[in-house]
Amino acid sequence: MKLEPRVYIVGAGPGDPDLITVKGLNILMNADLVLYTDSLVNEQLVSRVGSHAKVLQSSGMDLEQMVDVMAEAVLSGKSVARVHTGDPAVYGAILEQMVLLKQRDIAYEIVPGVSSVFAAAAVLGAELTVPDLTQTVILTRAEGRTPVPEREKLRDLASHHCTIALFLSATLAKKVVKEFVEAGWSEDTPVAVVQRATWPDQKIVRTTLRHLDSDLRQAGIRMHAMILAGWALDPGMVERDEHRSKLYDKQFTHGYRKGQAAND
Repeated sequence: MKLEPRVYIVGAGPGDPDLITVKGLNILMNADLVLYTDSLVNEQLVSRVGSHAKVLQSSGMDLEQMVDVMAEAVLSGKSVARVHTGDPAVYGAILEQMVLLKQRDIAYEIVPGVSSVFAAAAVLGAELTVPDLTQTVILTRAEGRTPVPEREKLRDLASHHCTIALFLSATLAKKVVKEFVEAGWSEDTPVAVVQRATWPDQKIVRTTLRHLDSDLRQAGIRMHAMILAGWALDPGMVERDEHRSKLYDKQFTHGYRKGQAAND
C-alpha cells in the first residue's frame, strides 16, 4: 500500500492495540515516518510499524519541533503517521498542529479512533443513553490549571442531569462532587471510573458522588482515568422495563416493521 506524501493524524484507540481502525493500522504499517505519543500509545501497536519506517517519540518535542519533523518528511515525498491516543478530535491537541501544517501548505488527513469514553463504557457494560432516563451525553472536563469557558462551568453543564463523561479530572474529584451537588445532583448518583481502559492493568471503580473522592484515593487513581456519572451507570435502574428502546418494541411501527396491537 503506497501512501500519499502527507501527514496522517491517526487515532490509535484507548490502549488495546486491536482497537485501532483498519485504515489507521494500514497507515501505521505503511508510513515512512511514525511520530507517536509514547506516554500513551501502546508499544505493541508501534511494533506493527513497517521495517522501512523511521519511528520517533513525541513526548520530548515541543509543537514547533514536531511540525518541523513532519513537514520536512512530507516535503521530501514521504508519508507521516502522527499517532495519537484515543480519538484525536477530543482533547487531542491536534488543532495547533494542523494550523502550522496548513501555513506551510503541508497536506494532512485525520483518521478517527476509539475514544476512551466509549472504551470505558464498553468495559463497564454500560449504555450511556437510556430511553426515558437520559438521551444526552456531555463530554467535558473539570476546570483545573487550564480554564474552561465561562458558559461551560461543570455546575452549569450538570444542571442538565444527563450522563456526563469527564476527561482529565481524576485529581479534581472534590471539585467535581461540589459542582454536581450544587447543580442539584443527589450524592447517591452512581459514578463509574475506569483507569487505562482496555489496557492489561485497567482499574474499575464503581461508586457514588458521595464516595468518589475517597474511593479514587483508596484506589490510587490520579491520572489516565475516565469518570462517567449519571443514572445510566446504575444497572438496577437501566434494567427496568420502562427503559426499553422503542426500536425493538413489537408495538412500535417504523419504516421496516409494522407494530402489533397490544393484545396480539
